[in-house]
Amino acid sequence: MTQKTGESGDSDTSSRPVPASAAQTTLSQIMTSLDVNLLGTVHGGVVMRLVDSVAGAAAGRHSGGPAVTVSMDEMVFLQPVKVGDLVHAHATVNWAGRTSMEVGVKVTAERWNETAPAMHVASAYLVFVAVDDEGRPRQVPPLLAETEAERRRFAEAEIRRQHRLSRRHEIEQLRRREPSVT
Repeated sequence: MTQKTGESGDSDTSSRPVPASAAQTTLSQIMTSLDVNLLGTVHGGVVMRLVDSVAGAAAGRHSGGPAVTVSMDEMVFLQPVKVGDLVHAHATVNWAGRTSMEVGVKVTAERWNETAPAMHVASAYLVFVAVDDEGRPRQVPPLLAETEAERRRFAEAEIRRQHRLSRRHEIEQLRRREPSVT
C-alpha cells in the first residue's frame, strides 16, 4: 500500500515511496535516580521525552530532513519503569501524507536485576511535520507499507487521522457558535 495523498488531499506523484522499514529507529537509555518521581519510579515525562526523541529521529529519516512534533495523539503507560531499567523506545513511521507523518513508538524495559525478557511498558502515537530551513512545511515521500503489520498500522493511522480532523472540525464549529467568554 502506498500513501500518495496528504492532509490536504493533494497528490504527490514526484516522490518515490520509502519503505516503512527504512526509518525504523531505536533509542535506549538506562534510567537513573535523576529520572524518578515522588513515588520512586521513573517520571512519565522522562519516558515521554525519549518517545518524542526517537519519533523525531524516525520522522527525520523518513522525510530526509528535520521534522517537528505537531501532536501526541496518544500515550499509554502500561507498567512502571524503575531505576536501573534499560529502556528501549522503538519508532516506526505508520503513515505519511503530503507534509505530515504519524510515528508509532513502543517502549520496552529490561529490569537491571532480572533475566526476564524486556516488557512492554508504554506506547505512543505522534504526528510530525517535515520542515524546511525557514520552518515551513515541506513535502515528504509516500510511505510504502510492505508487510501485513505495516499495512495494519497504516490503516489504523488513517483512522486516528480522521478522528483528529473530525475533532478539530467539531471544535471549530462549536467555537463559531459560542461567543468567547473572558
